[in-house]
Amino acid sequence: MPEAASAAATRAAIGDSEFDRDTAVTRRAPGVYDTDLSAGWTIINAVNGGYLLAVLGRALADTLPHPDPFTISAHYLTASQPGPAVVRTETVRTGRTLSTGQASLLQYDEEGQEVERIRVIASYGDLDSLPDDVRTTAQPPALPPIEQCFGPEDAPGPIRGSSAIADRLMLKLDPSTLGWALGQPSGKGEMRAWFGLADGRPADPLSLLLAVDALPPTAFEIGLTGWVPTVELTVHVRCRPAPGPLRVSITTRNLAGGFLEEDAEVWDSAGRLVAQSRQLARVRLG
Repeated sequence: MPEAASAAATRAAIGDSEFDRDTAVTRRAPGVYDTDLSAGWTIINAVNGGYLLAVLGRALADTLPHPDPFTISAHYLTASQPGPAVVRTETVRTGRTLSTGQASLLQYDEEGQEVERIRVIASYGDLDSLPDDVRTTAQPPALPPIEQCFGPEDAPGPIRGSSAIADRLMLKLDPSTLGWALGQPSGKGEMRAWFGLADGRPADPLSLLLAVDALPPTAFEIGLTGWVPTVELTVHVRCRPAPGPLRVSITTRNLAGGFLEEDAEVWDSAGRLVAQSRQLARVRLG
């Protein structure tokens, strides 16, 4: 069998990949789900916020009568740790085309008390039922060909911000947003990359919740270092992505009072804007 065909044959499918296993939830009772947060999705020793959002998104998809997240807003209350967690969901409203629910992810402290990590509210619908009409001025980001971009595996040494999550992603960064890795940040607050899952699993609405938060922080290109913890993250899923690598563009225009925003766009291989997000993050200055 040719090498390319062999590689294609071993690509993970939706429902049968590391991402699916690590975001799995088990219904214990109506509205109560057990999960185990994997250490494989940590970055700078913190569990990635997009991965956590996908865990909550999967629980809400089981709770609500509609299958796909249209909009989901999360407030990150305390830092999550790898290990057991509980997701509690509630149906707020059910309509013909949209249903709305809320969910919280909780873990236990050293005394066995529940600690709420994240609280979200989301509206779900059916992406396949949406009309095809598109009227937009948005343009996909201009990225060099994927073979001219660079990932953590191309660096001569460890890249700041890369840890376990880097092994689970196909991430190829635009060289024009990589000045921070060479000690020469541009100061522009931009990050662009080709994105996919390392095992070849195709993108779907749940993995888009990860994609908006999987690139290195734009703070690196502003010249800052260290962890940039998310305070709030809102994601809009616009359509089901076509097969193939995604293009992700993230920008920051304003850092003030120790907080910055990150606006993300995710484009699929068909040139469609499939997801957008905005998050507020804390920057540790000095």
